[in-house]
Amino acid sequence: MNKGLRLTEKWMQRGLWLVALVFAGFLIGLGGKIVDNLWQVEAPITVEQFIDPVEGPRVKAAAANADAQRKAATDRLEQAEQQHKVAQSNTRTAQQSFESWLSTRRATARADQDPELIERTRALDALRASERTALAAVQAQQQVLLDAAQASERAAAAWRRLESTAWQSVQRADRAKELRVFLYRLALTLPLLLAAGWLFARQRRSQYWPFVWGFIFFALFAFFVELVPYLPSYGGYVRYVVGVVLTVLVGRTAIVSLQRYLERQKAAEALPDVQRRETLRYDSAMARLAKGVCPGCERPVDLKDGKLDFCPHCGIGLFDRCAHCATRKSAFARFCYACGTPANVSLTD
Repeated sequence: MNKGLRLTEKWMQRGLWLVALVFAGFLIGLGGKIVDNLWQVEAPITVEQFIDPVEGPRVKAAAANADAQRKAATDRLEQAEQQHKVAQSNTRTAQQSFESWLSTRRATARADQDPELIERTRALDALRASERTALAAVQAQQQVLLDAAQASERAAAAWRRLESTAWQSVQRADRAKELRVFLYRLALTLPLLLAAGWLFARQRRSQYWPFVWGFIFFALFAFFVELVPYLPSYGGYVRYVVGVVLTVLVGRTAIVSLQRYLERQKAAEALPDVQRRETLRYDSAMARLAKGVCPGCERPVDLKDGKLDFCPHCGIGLFDRCAHCATRKSAFARFCYACGTPANVSLTD
């Protein structure tokens, strides 16, 4: 902060810098929302968009049919397995009953029981035949289920092949979309950066400089920070190339400005003392004196030396005597600090 400013002016300057930062913060928030939403300008890309329009529906229909057949075969297999279990249970029960009856017959050895033996044997054979029939039904449904599962797997493999081919197109479309969205964002942020450069060159010391600096901060943040997460692999080159160009331009401007400043200083140091004072601002002169440098040439001088009245580097007067009380005072002061008499100082505000 400039030490030559009035106290109120210093706080006003600080407040205006706060205004600039707050203004930049709101602009950054708004810009971030806009940059984020630029991705939604393009329609979303899905793999289904690149599936063969003829082969895709056919494979989907085959997969759906195979899934339906597998579900139906699974249901029928469960029913057949249950029937087979019932047939097995009936056969076991009949077998146990027959074996018990057969043991009793051996004990009695009665010939009149031979017809019943034949009848029980036939009934047991019928149950065994029923069990074999149920087992055959189970095996048939297992074969149907296996066929449906294999058909489903073939349809899934065909769909994976279609997706594999489509994914290549999706990746190309994603890269193209990424490039287009990046160009949208670049088209938004690059003009902001150029406008910030123009404002810095022409308006940074204008009456509305807080808004100018706020916009400059916003433009720099938008280009070098907010644009970074959205840079494609080749987009980093844009950022660094722009950074190099801006650095070269700023560096060249600084070098040229330094040369011009040195030339102006040399020309000013060649002017008479009175004319040189007319080119100096009061606040700037006071600030330079507070830092222990000459207001004319900005070189260090020992202002505490009571014998030093003129700058040993450029010859401008640093101290003089009050015309009223003859007190030694700063030659740039507008009033004598001892008696308050106005001094003959020709400095601009």
